Amino acid sequence: MAALTITAANVVAGSNAVKETGVAGVAVTAGQAVYRDPATRKFLLADADSAPAAANSADGIALHAAAPNQPLTIQKSGDINLGATLAIGTIYVLDSAAGGIAPAADLGVGEVAVVLGVASTASNLRLAIQNSGAKVPA
Repeated sequence: MAALTITAANVVAGSNAVKETGVAGVAVTAGQAVYRDPATRKFLLADADSAPAAANSADGIALHAAAPNQPLTIQKSGDINLGATLAIGTIYVLDSAAGGIAPAADLGVGEVAVVLGVASTASNLRLAIQNSGAKVPA
């Protein structure tokens, strides 16, 4: 499997979505995983294997595009249509590409396991973020 190919225009929050609004610290596209930078309090792209360590976690999924220093709404939990084809029952995690989402089977050595959710249908992710802080061992 590979990282999801997300059609940003098709990203839609479910009726049970828990959302949060903040400010983008970089250019963000709908459907990308983000974390809140502890120093600037702005949303940046999350990444399973890069520095700083804070990037190896996720706070939510962007619901729309935002330029740096513009408002950004993210979804923290609940159902979300990612605008991608999902495999039902598959656990999806933070990818090693900034903002990316991939099946758990794609986690590689040295990547931090951040569970984003489980596919409940071919288009719906049941978002329930778990920031483990645990790196995949060699």
